[in-house]
Amino acid sequence: MVTNLQEKARYKGSYKFSQLKGDYSPEWCPGCGDFGINGALQQAIAELGLPPWEVAFFTGVGCSGKASQAVNTYGIHTLHGRVLPYALGAKLTNPNLVVVAAGGDGDGYGIGAGHFLHAGRRNVDMTYIVFNNEVYGLTKGQAAPTLALGAQPKSLPLPNISQAINPLAVAVSCGYTFIARSYAFDGKHLKETLMKAIEHRGMALVDVFQPCPTYNDLHTKDYYSGVVSFEGVEYPRTYYLEDTGYNGVVENPTDPAEVSQKRQQALQKAYEVEERVPLGVYFQVGLPTYDELLKQNLPPLREHSPVEIPYHDDQMKPTTDLTSALASFVV
Repeated sequence: MVTNLQEKARYKGSYKFSQLKGDYSPEWCPGCGDFGINGALQQAIAELGLPPWEVAFFTGVGCSGKASQAVNTYGIHTLHGRVLPYALGAKLTNPNLVVVAAGGDGDGYGIGAGHFLHAGRRNVDMTYIVFNNEVYGLTKGQAAPTLALGAQPKSLPLPNISQAINPLAVAVSCGYTFIARSYAFDGKHLKETLMKAIEHRGMALVDVFQPCPTYNDLHTKDYYSGVVSFEGVEYPRTYYLEDTGYNGVVENPTDPAEVSQKRQQALQKAYEVEERVPLGVYFQVGLPTYDELLKQNLPPLREHSPVEIPYHDDQMKPTTDLTSALASFVV
């Protein structure tokens, strides 16, 4: 990471919306929330002053998979449901990288659900952004794991007959140390939330509601920007948790009672059934990361990260003898 403040300042504000890889423009549908998420991520990287070569952006398969092609960082387009193991491997190999992974709700909570669970309990220092539009947009609008029971967007011939997963509740249960939700077209809030997630030391989840203008006519841009009426008073549908006095940050991570209380609070908020949509940080706690625990338990990693461990001596001779290992393959 860049530690010199003057050097770091040179990169602040250096990103522009037009500064895409090779002037590449993602071919997303007009009105897609993916544009807002990508724009907010670019702004977050710029305001944090992160040089492009210190950021690795991994994406899975789906409409969101194109996102890594349009941000001026290292971009890695991986397999369906497997974005997290790729990203975790890169972070553990080179802890100096700022690693961001992204995928759709089908990619992450469906085929990638097992990886989603175990990434939380490992608490690797990285950020995972989920593009949550409740449908499989790239494959013509099938129900994603986040679509509610009985819901019927225009892409389904019949109402959904499966229960929806609650990703925030799952994230609390399996150990994510930063859990937040934002909205694709609330650019300022999303940018600030992504900045908090990237700066957080540990595994961060940002679940982002986004309209799919092609296949989901239930939760549209007009829905999220609309109002809800209570006892004759109209309120914006989306609201910020901090405006209600909610505080999901654990002040003393060594206090089990406080950690438990904040987790239960986050679970309760995740399961709240209401017409309004809460945005913000549901839970945050500072705990030892997987990277730090590896260094404690593996002495060689205290001096070098895996990518820096010397593999030859001054005479360019290998420092590891593979003769016995190779012999086992001889028939």
